[in-house]
Amino acid sequence: MNDRLRLYSYWRSSAAYRVRIGLNLKGLPYELFPVHLLRDGGDQHKPAFRSANPQGLVPVLEHGQRMLRQSMAILEYLDEVWPDPPLLPATARDRQRVRALAQLVACDIHPLNNLRILQYFEREWHVPQPERDEWVRHWICDGLDAFEAMLHDHPSTGSFCDGQVPTIADACLIPQLYNARRFGVDIARFPTIARIEQACLAHPAFDEARPEKQPDAPEKSPG
Repeated sequence: MNDRLRLYSYWRSSAAYRVRIGLNLKGLPYELFPVHLLRDGGDQHKPAFRSANPQGLVPVLEHGQRMLRQSMAILEYLDEVWPDPPLLPATARDRQRVRALAQLVACDIHPLNNLRILQYFEREWHVPQPERDEWVRHWICDGLDAFEAMLHDHPSTGSFCDGQVPTIADACLIPQLYNARRFGVDIARFPTIARIEQACLAHPAFDEARPEKQPDAPEKSPG
């Protein structure tokens, strides 16, 4: 199999951020192909990108001749094709817990503050910006409250969400915290999450994946 990897990404996309973390944790070199989600109505809506992903969403990971879609499926694909170091724990019980944490973010928090949802609110229902931001904060805090409860005093919680090495749970959590801060959420209200965030951001794989370090990130102001 041709192991050339190209990641279609947007610097501020939470889902693409997850996959950048996963690729970095695996130590896999990849070419980053920026897809600007805002400029000229969004590159994701153009026919060239729709041929890569009919949903018009990032990330897409091109592996040889294959187009891989959906960040969670991509992360598990990476773990199956390049199993070392693992992104999931060794036992079925612990893998279930890690998947549950990851999906709490990917399935329950993130979709409710996704760019296309907020754009629909603005375009179709003319919801003012303050109300849109309040919607985002409500669902982020609702989800992170549950995430914190699932971590707090659990015997499997360590320096990271599960034990002493990062997993897909951490790869999902950190981008969501970046997003939370954009909307004014105080992460200090989630002490276990805040502690794990510091451990993650000190890890080179997470540090290199930060949005502000991506080649398509604006130098000064977000866009």
